Amino acid sequence: MTDYSLPIPFARLRAALDVALRNAEAQHGEAIALSEDYFWSIPQAELYDARRQPTELTLGSLAHSWESVEKLPDEPDEALDCHLVWLSEILRAIGHAPQS
Repeated sequence: MTDYSLPIPFARLRAALDVALRNAEAQHGEAIALSEDYFWSIPQAELYDARRQPTELTLGSLAHSWESVEKLPDEPDEALDCHLVWLSEILRAIGHAPQS
């Protein structure tokens, strides 16, 4: 454990996300077609231990991540913290996508 603490107000985070999504939409249009599905993922136990090189990689799927979050607006009571992880995987892929 560490004593490090980075306060992030959700309202400010939501505003930043909205600006970033509006920018991506302006560049790519109303939807984006991601050209990759599988990606390398580092297990949570190793992800934030920057003192050691990860020893285990797993495969993730953008299709699975999207399937997990796409229905969330219709089922808000089903929201879990892991939905944020799936969203982050999708957002990373959008951020790496070539500009239109």
